[in-house]
Amino acid sequence: MGISVAAPGTEDQITVRVASYNVEFSRSATPEQIGEMFKPYDLDLVGFDEAPDGDWTARVGKVLGMKYSYVGKVSSANHKDKYKTILSRTPLEGTAEYKMESPGHGWNPASAVRAVTEIDGVRIAFYSLHICASGKTNGHAYKLATQILPKETTERVIVVGDYNNRIGDDAMDTILEAGLNPTWKDLEIDLSKEFTYNAFDPKKSLGVIDHILFSTRSDAKTTDGGIIELETPLSDHKPIWAELVFPRKNPK
Repeated sequence: MGISVAAPGTEDQITVRVASYNVEFSRSATPEQIGEMFKPYDLDLVGFDEAPDGDWTARVGKVLGMKYSYVGKVSSANHKDKYKTILSRTPLEGTAEYKMESPGHGWNPASAVRAVTEIDGVRIAFYSLHICASGKTNGHAYKLATQILPKETTERVIVVGDYNNRIGDDAMDTILEAGLNPTWKDLEIDLSKEFTYNAFDPKKSLGVIDHILFSTRSDAKTTDGGIIELETPLSDHKPIWAELVFPRKNPK
């Protein structure tokens, strides 16, 4: 899908452009290379997972002119440099990290980082996560849907990351039932023909396991986006992006 020029906000709605990328601890690319790759998308927010600690996210931001970042403290499965981070064009507040553990079900710990930002006068809560595959009620997805998202008080919510589950899996059904929509639905992309992992070895494809979700109560619509196909992969995952349009009027 081609890249459109970002649409300016209007009196009735705002446009927000976001991306998500599991960068595999930056093993195959520098933060500067990843920043250059994202430049054409004119992004407002990026969620990274499996990102290195320290100033790695800020270095991506320097390339993109995005000055604000938040780096979590929980590394996925306690491995080195697998943190969840947020990069933003606008200031962040209310930063937090939610640790998720599900003993006996996949790797632990998982986590989601969260921050609120104001874009063109509208407040948005943004989450970046990395969770493992699971069933409907026995894993990180269940904890996200039943213990974390219900506590969110901001009406407009975006949740991005590596879910390690495909749309239609029980785990994703649990998350969507918590009041979220996948951008793929509005984009009418046939996910059965696509994959976000493994970018280096398509024969080991797990399908589309990276997603951008948004709150149904926000009445947002996805107007552009997709999987970013790179001639030379920068990670074992493919980056994804979306353009979301939110009504300015508070949702009912």
